[in-house]
Amino acid sequence: MNPDAEPSAESDRTEAFLRLLTEHERRLSIYVTGLVACPQDAQDVLQEGKIVMWRQFHQFELGTNFAAWARKILFYQILAFRRRSKRDRSEFLSDRLLETLSEESESAIREQRWQRREKALQECVTKLSGEHREILELRYRDEASIEGISRRTERTEGAVYRLLSRLRKNLHQCVEKELSQA
Repeated sequence: MNPDAEPSAESDRTEAFLRLLTEHERRLSIYVTGLVACPQDAQDVLQEGKIVMWRQFHQFELGTNFAAWARKILFYQILAFRRRSKRDRSEFLSDRLLETLSEESESAIREQRWQRREKALQECVTKLSGEHREILELRYRDEASIEGISRRTERTEGAVYRLLSRLRKNLHQCVEKELSQA
């Protein structure tokens, strides 16, 4: 046996894991943030889930559905997080409701509802004025604060809040219209 074969196989496996994780990372993040209320908690769960995925990757059969395998691991990470956090918080969804939400998310992924909705949103954003697109990008892409947007656009903070609220409402309506026409 070639002594270099083992490290090469391990290196190939590592590369396969990193490629699959990178390919599916955004959708896995959406999955977790849809089931964990606090964004910081969702990021913590996602990071822990990635560690578990790496530790269990030797059990994954290359060529099968990585996303489904990863979501299953993340679902159990969410349940573990909830058990750890229950003593600190009183407001939680029941485990059964969480499981139903997870199943609905799986269904949406299979039916590509997320992709259609994302495509419709992109189409609707292109219909906005350049100024409104810039404000949305500042807030949601660049994660600028309302105060920062206010200074940059020379609007009051209240005006920025109202504008963002109106833009979100208009985008929601536009997306629903686009989807109903599809």
